[in-house]
Amino acid sequence: MDLLSALSLEDLTASFAKLPVFPAFDVAYYIISILYLKYEPGAVELSRRNPVASWLCAMLYCFGSYILADVLLGESPIHYFSNNANIVLASSIWYLVFFCPLNLFYKCVSFLPVKLIFVGMKEVVRVRKIAVGIHHAHHHYHHGYVIMVLVGWVKGSGVALMSNLEQLLRGVWKPETNEILHMSFPTKASLYGAILFTLQQSHWLPISKANLIFFFTIFMAACKIFMTATHSHSSPFDPLEAFICPFLFGTPSSKHDDHGDHHHHHDDHDSSHSAVKSKEDLSEGTRKRKVKKAE
Repeated sequence: MDLLSALSLEDLTASFAKLPVFPAFDVAYYIISILYLKYEPGAVELSRRNPVASWLCAMLYCFGSYILADVLLGESPIHYFSNNANIVLASSIWYLVFFCPLNLFYKCVSFLPVKLIFVGMKEVVRVRKIAVGIHHAHHHYHHGYVIMVLVGWVKGSGVALMSNLEQLLRGVWKPETNEILHMSFPTKASLYGAILFTLQQSHWLPISKANLIFFFTIFMAACKIFMTATHSHSSPFDPLEAFICPFLFGTPSSKHDDHGDHHHHHDDHDSSHSAVKSKEDLSEGTRKRKVKKAE
């Protein structure tokens, strides 16, 4: 903390933590979320064929994390829809992205330099949602550390975790795309961030919430901006996970070994079959010689 004070970062981090996210950062969050919806195969056709289904999908993309967190905490899943200003704002962006004449709004917000700004602003909202989710869960369960992590996790990546439900609204069912089975970088980062904020909330991590929000936001924004700019799908956590996971959880069983065992078993079966066949041939040959000799 003395180092932060010496670098005059204490006031900066405190001011950043108090920075309101509505409306500017929320607008960026909604724009990027609905852009990702438009990238989905068949999303544009669905908006023309069934605008209501398309609007519901957009609302899930914008507010899915709030819905899932409310479900986990035993609250009404439609509670957040009472925020009329946010609903109107997200609905307006949905309409502009899908139905703006000449696709002008989509072309402007998807222009890479502009999009990168919105991507960074979205990560500000994501980290703030994780911190608020941890605080909310701590208010209900003071020592429920697992609950705090789960709520913070879904606050940060609830949209991805609800992707299969959103696919059903679009008439698509792809269970193999389950986010838990194939975690993207935002989902993993939200999980790790939820653990850090839980440790901080429980006073096990010697850092203030303002400082944690500030530094974790910088990390998230820098990673997402770089990944978006380079069109990369690799996670910055991959090298660390590749080093640690084999020690903690072992290596996955090799399909090649199973395949080899299968071939070995098949070869043994063929060898046994060949041996039996050879004995049968030998017996048949002996029988024929005996018959011929007898004749």
